[in-house]
Amino acid sequence: MINFQGKVALITGGSSGMGRAAAIAFAKYGAKVVVAARREDQSQAVITQICQMGGDAHWIKTDMRNPEQIRSLIEQTVEYYGRLDFAFNNAGTEGKFAPMTELSETDWEQTITVNLKAVWLCMKYEIEQMLKQPGGGAIVNTSSWLAKGGLVGSTIYSASKGGLDSMIRPAALEYAPHNIRINNINPGIIDTEMLRRFFHPDDDAAKPFIHHIPVQRLGTSEELAQTVVWLCSDATSYITGQTISVDGGYAIPGHRVA
Repeated sequence: MINFQGKVALITGGSSGMGRAAAIAFAKYGAKVVVAARREDQSQAVITQICQMGGDAHWIKTDMRNPEQIRSLIEQTVEYYGRLDFAFNNAGTEGKFAPMTELSETDWEQTITVNLKAVWLCMKYEIEQMLKQPGGGAIVNTSSWLAKGGLVGSTIYSASKGGLDSMIRPAALEYAPHNIRINNINPGIIDTEMLRRFFHPDDDAAKPFIHHIPVQRLGTSEELAQTVVWLCSDATSYITGQTISVDGGYAIPGHRVA
């Protein structure tokens, strides 16, 4: 049984999708939860739901493009709850998908800033806090199957997630002696708000993806959230520096029936 009583979890991008599901999951297991996001109405809806469950949650408005707000986020979390045990760095952007010759330096900078630099900063300040307190901590970041795969138009997004997968390995080596574990989840085709900006799960555009997912369906935010909670629990105390695919087998190499 997972028991997070007395623990504090920080979730960035916690107002919707996988972040929202993770915030609720951490609260169900007893953790106090900080939701970091820009959108007040959606964030407050998550806080209200957690409180109605009997949990304890707090919203901190944070723009991942702003380094000072990221630093302040961790400071405010500790000021409010006294410590930081778990961090799910989930905030991200799909950026602009287009052939490379149609993309600009601005497109590059915007996606890399949110998906890679901001996660690096989150980890930096989260680890600094975890080093100050007894017990260490666990960090999980949202990467993507596109860190190892590709779609037409995904050069910048794939680069941002590939960089994120590479970054956690040395970070895990650096802080394993301090009982701080760092892992990534690599979601496959998950039914989220971000996915629905590309296509609806019931559209014809979704059919080729579903056809090539061995379990023959899209994943859910709740399934991702359970993996995040598991990676923060004592059940995975010997796992660090890993990228965990949660994709229904989509990324398995091999023959697919046309």
